[in-house]
Amino acid sequence: MNYPVSVRGLAAFTAKLGDLDLRFTPAPSAIDGIRGHQAVTAKRAAHWQPEVSLSLVCQGIELSGRCDLWSSEVGRVEEIKTHRVPIERIPDNHCALHWAQAKLYGAMLCEAQGLSQIEVGVLYYHVVSGEETLQSERFSASDLATFVKVSCQSFRAWAEMELAHRRRRDAFSTGLNFPYPSFRVGQYELARGVYTAISNGASQLAQATTGIGKTLATLFPAVKQMARGELDRVFFLTAKTPGRALALDAADRLSGRGEQPLRVLELVARDKACEHPDKACHGDSCPLAQGFYDRLPLARVEAAQARWLDRERVREIALAYRVCPYYLAQEMSQWCDVVIGDYNYYFDAQALLHARTLESGWRAVVLVDEAHNLVERARAMYSVVLDQAVLEASAAQAPSALRGAFKALMPAWENSFARQTAARAYYHEIPEALLKALQNLVSKVTDFLGDAAIRHDGPYMQFYFEALAFIRLADVFADHSVLEVTLDESDALNVRTQIAIRNLIPSPHLAPRFANAVSSTLFSATLSPPEYHRGMLGLGEQTRVLDVPSPFDPSQLRVVIPPGLSTRYSDRANSLGPIAEQIIAQCDSEPGNYLVFASSYHYLQELHAAVQQRAPALATQCQTAGMSEDQRSEFLAHFSEVSQILGFAVLGGAFGEGVDLPGRRLIGAFITTMGMPANEPLTELLRERIDQNNQQGFDYAYRYPGLQKVVQAAGRVVRTLTDTGVIYLLDDRYRRHENRRLLPSWWRIEGP
Repeated sequence: MNYPVSVRGLAAFTAKLGDLDLRFTPAPSAIDGIRGHQAVTAKRAAHWQPEVSLSLVCQGIELSGRCDLWSSEVGRVEEIKTHRVPIERIPDNHCALHWAQAKLYGAMLCEAQGLSQIEVGVLYYHVVSGEETLQSERFSASDLATFVKVSCQSFRAWAEMELAHRRRRDAFSTGLNFPYPSFRVGQYELARGVYTAISNGASQLAQATTGIGKTLATLFPAVKQMARGELDRVFFLTAKTPGRALALDAADRLSGRGEQPLRVLELVARDKACEHPDKACHGDSCPLAQGFYDRLPLARVEAAQARWLDRERVREIALAYRVCPYYLAQEMSQWCDVVIGDYNYYFDAQALLHARTLESGWRAVVLVDEAHNLVERARAMYSVVLDQAVLEASAAQAPSALRGAFKALMPAWENSFARQTAARAYYHEIPEALLKALQNLVSKVTDFLGDAAIRHDGPYMQFYFEALAFIRLADVFADHSVLEVTLDESDALNVRTQIAIRNLIPSPHLAPRFANAVSSTLFSATLSPPEYHRGMLGLGEQTRVLDVPSPFDPSQLRVVIPPGLSTRYSDRANSLGPIAEQIIAQCDSEPGNYLVFASSYHYLQELHAAVQQRAPALATQCQTAGMSEDQRSEFLAHFSEVSQILGFAVLGGAFGEGVDLPGRRLIGAFITTMGMPANEPLTELLRERIDQNNQQGFDYAYRYPGLQKVVQAAGRVVRTLTDTGVIYLLDDRYRRHENRRLLPSWWRIEGP
């Protein structure tokens, strides 16, 4: 059996030597690369063929790829590389990698067309200036055949190990049984739905109540499907750290923490993995970057053999071989069966896992945990803010060689919005002069960083990365986003501006990512209505919908909507007394632990004061803004089986989801808000954009996001089949049909 590998993959494995060196980064974006290739090919005569598919088998390695340009008339093959830094500053080991790719294509063309020799070229295209630099050399077919043979020999031992691993993994998957004697109620239905979706190559939205074991119910069938030989990778993507911990626990139960032939990798953020935060990411600065690629092969073998690669194990192996833990994990993402990480590893514009999926042609399954979070998270991924205060600090504090570049941006910045008088305004186009000035700044800073041997930090680096992100989002700016300009008039003598690209509708960005997966399952307890998530996430009309029946009996939960209460903004002051009395009455009639969810910290404090004034003996705890992880844990620790605590929290905050307080630790919740976003200009813009499409602007901008938070918070009360509790929905709007229809179908609401 031959082992398939791409030209790029073989070159990266065999030709990368020396230091890890990020001075060549940030590299051009995928869009920069596409446009660079298009710019080069558009200038060529008709005899130049772009994207020529090639394949070759050598030493049991099945090599395939597409060369960028080939002309039989000229007799030259070219590999196009886009760059930002001056060409002379591209590190030697990067150039060696580029040449390895070009020579592999040259060998494949000689083999395919019976050539005795060929000219091989690497063409560098500068994405800002458009300058082209061609480096070329003529090779004999025999020399290139030897190069391919040596490359394949270097890769062969690894390929044989990989083939053996896949055979063992597939055999393991075939015989894999559910790790418990039986499924929970609803868990089997979800697992079967995931298995079927993968079999059919479909995407699906799966709504399932909290507490049925959704993590294991989605991961188990995905791993089982690997036995069919039609699946390469499983990506389990989470919104928050607790979700990642649950996924690791589920993977542990399936794989025995590396005892079984299933490679599991945890990806963490670079700042959490970095061992030398005071160093720059290259060999002249960081000891773990120096000689990284020379020591990587042995570290890679040990990591592959370890199979269980959570954050601690990756760090242990990395330090044993003196390589960077973060970049070892990045490398191992190519070789692991199950990868667990944050949403941004697949959905962000520069996402590692999505890029690897495209490069390697992986057949990947995407599992999205707590998927109700993805709309807001995706909006944030495709939004960016530039702050004039940071620009001014950059001009003052940047290295002297760069201060002029930052100052040169200021006229374009100030002139672009000089006529704006409103505190905040929205635009549907980005001024061309501003964009060109930002591109010029980025180019100059990138050139400077190419020479730097120290780690750079401070405002000017913050602004540099934000400017890069701004330029990339400007490339794809359309109706899904808006330009927001805010005037900061706190200093009357020096009015500063913030310029932001705000994403409203993330579907155009996410749709290609879902399309490039074999199957995607997005699961959560709150995915109603499905058409909202389909539309906002770019899933398409063919997306399957699975609504798993709740395992809970309606008798386990009282849902009360008292009449005559309103928490509308105009009524909030008058609502404090009646709501406080309702809370106190319930606590008196059934003492225990309760959570009160408020619309804001301000309303929380007012309501807490109203309760304390009327019932000073009640023991209370209040969420505060910016609580650390330890403080949040301390807050929850007060809720025990025997305590009687009334906790106050903000709806949609840290205690509104992902909190597990079973039994008597939580017996009720008071929700004193509809959860709707504030009536702000950006939300109104979203409403208007949606209205232009389907006339459901209010629902998409306000109702659906608000009630999603409500149902999530209410889900903290009943966690197991033996739990009982009560939920008070303290606003008369909950009595309306258009709102009640979005509440869980298993709830039985008391009264009319």
